[in-house]
Amino acid sequence: MSRTLELAERFRSDIVQLRRALHQVPEYDLELPKTQALVLEALDGLDLEITVGKELTSVTAVLRGRAPAAGPRPVVLLRGDMDALPVSERVDVPFRSRHLGMMHACGHDLHVAGLVGAAKILHELRDELAGDVVFMFQPGEETTGGAPIMIREGVLDAAGRRADAAYGLHVGAAREPLGRWSSKPGSFMAAADQLHVRVVGAGTHGSTPYRGKDPIPVACEMVTALQTMITRQFDVFDPVVLTVGRIAGGTKENIIPDDAVFDATVRTFSEQTRAKVQETSTRLVEAMAAAHGLTAEVRYDIGYPVTVNNAAEYEFARGTIVDLFGADRFHERANPRCGAEDMSYVLNEVPGVYLNLSACGATDPEAAADNHSPLADFDDSVLPDGAALLAELAVRRIARG
Repeated sequence: MSRTLELAERFRSDIVQLRRALHQVPEYDLELPKTQALVLEALDGLDLEITVGKELTSVTAVLRGRAPAAGPRPVVLLRGDMDALPVSERVDVPFRSRHLGMMHACGHDLHVAGLVGAAKILHELRDELAGDVVFMFQPGEETTGGAPIMIREGVLDAAGRRADAAYGLHVGAAREPLGRWSSKPGSFMAAADQLHVRVVGAGTHGSTPYRGKDPIPVACEMVTALQTMITRQFDVFDPVVLTVGRIAGGTKENIIPDDAVFDATVRTFSEQTRAKVQETSTRLVEAMAAAHGLTAEVRYDIGYPVTVNNAAEYEFARGTIVDLFGADRFHERANPRCGAEDMSYVLNEVPGVYLNLSACGATDPEAAADNHSPLADFDDSVLPDGAALLAELAVRRIARG
């Protein structure tokens, strides 16, 4: 057994206890004071250079290796997101959420505990490290994106020079058997943008629609036309997912309203297609409104970029997983995932890899409640494996120079 795995087992009780403490105090968005306090308490006593965020309650910790380096000291960044979701927990566990309407429904409590575990492991091994490690504890992944704020505040250069590589992991509550790792090279997760449309007409009595300009049927036509646009203007091998999740208009059955609105999420996997969707969807809805004698107000909001795994770092991480856990514990995904991640901002600046680890303890993973569900149930027995892998990636990457 590797030393990182041995140390991870030594710290198992500590990190499981931390995860369960975090699970009870889920916090949302960029301000996570209780979460930050628990992280700082867990890191207390370790020989780390710790700073906290100015615009958000982040924690950045730098571990200095003590071994001499022949040249510039390599720097590895390890990232864990900390925020929860506005979900009312329905999992019956002794450590369930004490914050009404809030839940760690995406497993970020495991990410934090695993990253603390990696810090504890690497602290034990610091005499052998000829490089430095940055631990990035990040708020705001589920909302406006804490990663770009931390980047602006200097997390990538926290060790005194730009990180050479960055690694992170995300746990899952369903679909994969417990303990299985998965990822893929290249585009791994989607870009996520938002399309907001207001169709502006002219209201009148429902019995005389010709006296007004009805926005509702035009909005409905736009929703279906956008789906046809995807199938006819975009390469099926560079996919697009456009889902209208909200449509609204009117107040009563016999009143034609002045306007109707709808909102959509747009997922893409390349920057070229991302730009094309923005242009074509805007042109389409504006032209359709004009064809009916109405107007369309369109706002296209750019969200998280595509999460791209560096090919060389992916092979390095895959090989490390196979060495530590065996080939049967790793699954290379054939396709990217349609979810989005603000780890993408880090990987746009620093070569690295983002990995998935199943924390699904259910007998039938396909039937288990998935992330973001009030019934999402994460098995924290995988915590030592997550901590060990993050630490091992840092050890090997620093040794490689």
